[in-house]
Amino acid sequence: MVDVNLPPAMAALRSQLGDVVAGLEARAPYGAVLLSPRQGFQISVDNNEEQIAERPPAAGSVLTAFDGTTLYERALGTFDRAALDRAAHDLVQDVVFAHGEPIDPGPQCQGDFATSMQISPDTLTTQEKLDRCRELQQRIGRLDPHIVNARVRYIESSELSVFRNRAADLAQRVQRLYLTAFVFVAGPDGSRKYNFLIKSGTGGWERLNFSDEELRKFVDTAVAMLSAERVEPGEYTIVSAPSVSGVICHESFGHGVETDMFLKERAKAAYYIDRVVGSPLVNIWDDPGSAGGFGAYFFDDEGKLAQPTHVVEDGVFRRGITDLYSATALHLPRSANGRRQDYSRKAYARMSNTYFGPGATPVADLFAQVDRGVYLAQVSSGMEDPQGWGVPVTCHYGHEIKNGQITGRLFAPIGLSGYVPDVLQSVSAVGNEWALDGGLCGKGHKETVSVSSGGPHLLLKARLG
Repeated sequence: MVDVNLPPAMAALRSQLGDVVAGLEARAPYGAVLLSPRQGFQISVDNNEEQIAERPPAAGSVLTAFDGTTLYERALGTFDRAALDRAAHDLVQDVVFAHGEPIDPGPQCQGDFATSMQISPDTLTTQEKLDRCRELQQRIGRLDPHIVNARVRYIESSELSVFRNRAADLAQRVQRLYLTAFVFVAGPDGSRKYNFLIKSGTGGWERLNFSDEELRKFVDTAVAMLSAERVEPGEYTIVSAPSVSGVICHESFGHGVETDMFLKERAKAAYYIDRVVGSPLVNIWDDPGSAGGFGAYFFDDEGKLAQPTHVVEDGVFRRGITDLYSATALHLPRSANGRRQDYSRKAYARMSNTYFGPGATPVADLFAQVDRGVYLAQVSSGMEDPQGWGVPVTCHYGHEIKNGQITGRLFAPIGLSGYVPDVLQSVSAVGNEWALDGGLCGKGHKETVSVSSGGPHLLLKARLG
């Protein structure tokens, strides 16, 4: 059994949660309890200042009672058994629950899970982490005379969860790390540009190593951006890097297939189940079990064990991702995507690690098929449009492609747009190399969760400007 190292208060309470659930289910058809402390830490280093700060912690319990029609919850900032008993009593005491179809609690399961790490952040002192950030910042700053500043930002977050219903007794510890390097450069005319490079994932410090080659390319690109042009607006043949592919995926069949949006009639995808939405080469997955992904976890905040969801299969939209409420209301199979920002926020259907599946085409062969086009090399942002099915993505920079080769001509920034089915049906080749990039995703009242998006290089067509 994995040792998740629960704090004493949580460890003592865990063995008693079955009685709390039984108390809820004395009146409600379904009851559950979640214990969830989350904490974090960050460091920022640049030429002018250094900052070390604790991220706002959140620790508490959630009681859930559900009858298939209405979901009732109570959040408490404590792990005290007496407080939970009082809250459970108050939550169900005056409610008239519907008793229709029984609520499936899921299979009988018990287990403890923890992120695999070679170098746990807990084994390093704050000073050692600061020294590593300083060393990286200084490595970057020495690489080119155009550099006016370099910044390194390190974030670590630790999430503990204990979940109990009548079928499940689960605990997990998930460790997430995120390291961003920024470089700021200036030209002789006073113009300024920047570039960024990210390492992230679930795991230990072994995930955060930057090679000299990576840093050199990152700085050289920033300097090249001083003479970058704006791309002439129009439709282009495009090769998208994994980070760009991932944001296209995230914004098209990520947000658009979170099925709580189906209930609100805010997602066009609800009318396209088992219909063609992309070329036969397009496969999209959401998988919280992707090892090392920044959005990875072992079970969601509603006790569903992590498993992959095949969202788009060979160009056909098969199914969305669910939380307990949307799955029940829409009579859909549950996926492991019921997620909260913390114990004080509601659970939504949320993405985890969302990506295009890899293909069989060597990346060099993708470029060889382009007579004139653009290689979108780095993404900067995206916006979802689940009702209109637009896919606006902003790329930090891109390279001109001529006769199958990247030229020295650089474009920055670049906006990509198009109608989701048109963009996905234009995919004519899928690369055999694959990667995930981590980040934060907002929803609802700006609740954020950790996610990854990615995939392979794609050959497609879209409008750039």
